[in-house]
Amino acid sequence: MSHTELIDAIRRRWTILRVDQRLTVITLAGFVGACAGLAGVALNRCLHFMAATFHGMHSHWWGFVLPAVGASLSALFLNYLLKERAGHGVPEVVQAVTRQGGRLRLSSTFSRLVSSSLTIGSGGSAGPEAPVIMSGAALGSNIARLFRLDDRQRVILLGCGAAGAIGSIFNAPITGMVFTLEVILAEWRAFNIIPIAIGAVAGTEVSRMLQGNQIAFQSQGLSIHGADIVASLGVAFFATVVSTILGRSLNGMHQVAGRTPLPGWLRPAVGGALVGAIGIRLPVVLGEGYASVQQMIEGTFAPGILLAVLVGAAKTAATALTLGWGGSGGVFAPSLMIGSLVGVVYYRLLVRIVPAIGFSGEGCFALLGMAGLVSGMLQAPLTAIFLVVEITGGYDAIVPLVIVSALTSTLCSYIEPGSFYLRELIEKGIYRRPGTDAQVLSDISVAELVETDHATVPGSMRMTDFMKILERSRSYLFPVADPVSGEYVGMVFVDRIRPYLFNPQMHPVLLVEQIMERDVPTVRPDDDLAGVLDLMAREGLSVLPVLEKGKFVGLLSKATLLDHYRKELIVQTGL
Repeated sequence: MSHTELIDAIRRRWTILRVDQRLTVITLAGFVGACAGLAGVALNRCLHFMAATFHGMHSHWWGFVLPAVGASLSALFLNYLLKERAGHGVPEVVQAVTRQGGRLRLSSTFSRLVSSSLTIGSGGSAGPEAPVIMSGAALGSNIARLFRLDDRQRVILLGCGAAGAIGSIFNAPITGMVFTLEVILAEWRAFNIIPIAIGAVAGTEVSRMLQGNQIAFQSQGLSIHGADIVASLGVAFFATVVSTILGRSLNGMHQVAGRTPLPGWLRPAVGGALVGAIGIRLPVVLGEGYASVQQMIEGTFAPGILLAVLVGAAKTAATALTLGWGGSGGVFAPSLMIGSLVGVVYYRLLVRIVPAIGFSGEGCFALLGMAGLVSGMLQAPLTAIFLVVEITGGYDAIVPLVIVSALTSTLCSYIEPGSFYLRELIEKGIYRRPGTDAQVLSDISVAELVETDHATVPGSMRMTDFMKILERSRSYLFPVADPVSGEYVGMVFVDRIRPYLFNPQMHPVLLVEQIMERDVPTVRPDDDLAGVLDLMAREGLSVLPVLEKGKFVGLLSKATLLDHYRKELIVQTGL
């Protein structure tokens, strides 16, 4: 086969794939997941290298400098070199899904990998999962752009990248798939599940080929009794309390840092220095903390109850200082460590209070605490359940894991408006839950729908002249504007001026400004359409005037809005 014939054959096959959207996405899902898996492996090896490089240095009196320098370099790289916003990146991924058609910058494929390596590798208290999610999602987004896919296909490939990244970093393909569907996309559609599952498996398999098929934490066989199931209710309560404290500490520290009159690159150094100072006395709070998690699962964690509480408080403070002051990383790893501490402390107190009851062991309650913190922070119970089961092999504890995860997630949803990853978007008013009217309407703008073919009439026009315009027009409303400045002043509704229409004697003396309505609500071209639709419903209006800088632009009708809504709904759902 000649070179030309080979190219033609490839083009024909690609054309066939493009015809079937599902086949297109499934074909690319494995490739995207594999690329995300490589990103996860790269980050994992980089963190191991840096941990080995700085091993033993943090205990010296000058050890506080290491996290400070790492966090500051991370901010310089992100903010000044790449012009990206500091943080873990998951809110940006969710925002890309809900409001930007899955579009992410090409630089995001590596930016968080580098910045989180600097932050975590130097001792910052954070996890690698959020940065690698950003990297995998950006890979999926840009691969979709390379193949010129539409917004819906791009969002799915973004999800494939996120799933592959989680599967790779934790060696947990089901967790990668469930997390993406539950948190990133927030919808379970048949069209999404298969390609995202493929992406998660591909990312995990790449990790297993390069790093071996090893679960993160080895759990011994557990024997669950009725007492453990009842006691799990207490774990859910304490996990809810600690999740709330951790989430609010992170938000509070972010606000404190924002009010500090320091340059953006120096703020992370302050948080890093404080983390390093804590680490001199309590080195277990530095980095991911996975070694301590393994000890708690094995039941060999040496510190007593008071010291364990102190470590938990210090880890919470260190995480808030790291992420709140601008370091790069995620909350999965800190949640796992803090959660396991919650479980261990609760178990030890329980054994002291009721020593006669035979509970399954400290390791079981460490698993329950891990699930509780993850589900509380993410408000994603399925993700918490599958994560703990896959990274520990603790299938025997599935019943209490389900109870703790479901209860903690539910209780936290009453306390906080959304998960830690979504809270920032909710507070800014830019989060749109997928599949809702608000999310569908967010992809349409007022500027797209405005009807500009409506001429204005001056307020000084007499009713006699207005009647001549009315005779030639099919419209039932007329915007009124100043003929000199173009300023909008009001609206004439023909159906509301019937007494004047049928009284010809008043036509010569009446002016348009005397019969117009001045209090009609107006909208702007950049207004949110969901809010506009609510405004129409409250005011009982089917048409609203659109103004820009006080001047009349056109009219927005409910009929046009709903017609475009229907078309957009078909595009987004594939119906």
